[in-house]
Amino acid sequence: MRSILVFALLALAIGAFAPKLYLDATARTAPVAAPVTPASSGYRSLTLRPDDRGHFQTDGTLDGRRMSFLVDTGASVIALKASDAARLGVRPAARDFTARVSTANGTVMAAPTEITRVDVGGLVVYNVAALVLPDEVLTQNLLGMSFLSRVRFEHRNGRLVLEQ
Repeated sequence: MRSILVFALLALAIGAFAPKLYLDATARTAPVAAPVTPASSGYRSLTLRPDDRGHFQTDGTLDGRRMSFLVDTGASVIALKASDAARLGVRPAARDFTARVSTANGTVMAAPTEITRVDVGGLVVYNVAALVLPDEVLTQNLLGMSFLSRVRFEHRNGRLVLEQ
């Protein structure tokens, strides 16, 4: 039952953001992130500025592979395009697409997976839940709550601050 709720929340998030994700890529500006700075207490901090649409984007590494993400606090888990998941060596078979996800383009099936190590600007989380979705459903990967809930984050002065 818990899995169904997690996937339902992800589906709602994807449905809410899907129309925005199909905007012309040339209309976007590159995300600007302040470098990670260790705080005096040993914590790390990453500050993200919004892009021209007001969204927060960042790069990270999943199991050592660099990927770009839209930060999505409405997504329950990390959502990966199938082509990016394949770069990680995650190539789900048709029978692995067991999670039903509702999007603005209708209902699609997604393949649950787990990422061993997610590093976003030096903030590292291990064993992170993710979903693989067909490329035609996502235009970019989503950094969801399976990562974000394991770091501290807050919207401060128009910026998104992540800390660990």
